[in-house]
Amino acid sequence: MDGEEVLYRQIADKLTQANASVSRGKMMSAPGIKYKNKVFAFYHQKEMVFKLGKDFDPNSFQLKEHSLLSPFKSKPPMAAWFRIPSSQHEKWDALAEFALARMAEELG
Repeated sequence: MDGEEVLYRQIADKLTQANASVSRGKMMSAPGIKYKNKVFAFYHQKEMVFKLGKDFDPNSFQLKEHSLLSPFKSKPPMAAWFRIPSSQHEKWDALAEFALARMAEELG
């Protein structure tokens, strides 16, 4: 297990222990974190992917590197989902908390 995956697991552990509505799950066969059965973050190929919202401003977290999730060749990128590479791993924890708060607000 690489260092990035260890960090993902630590974040998932922290969030699942702190909130009974948060659990582990899968997103596109990758390990993810869910709030009330809806995935808001997942780990894939040394990146974390977060559902941050279409109106999310990457500058608010001073993200130097990021991209939109684009899993389908014939469809446009998923505008609410942001891929954050391991070079920005120090932001993962805060982004996971932000994504969880957005999901909780959305689902109530």
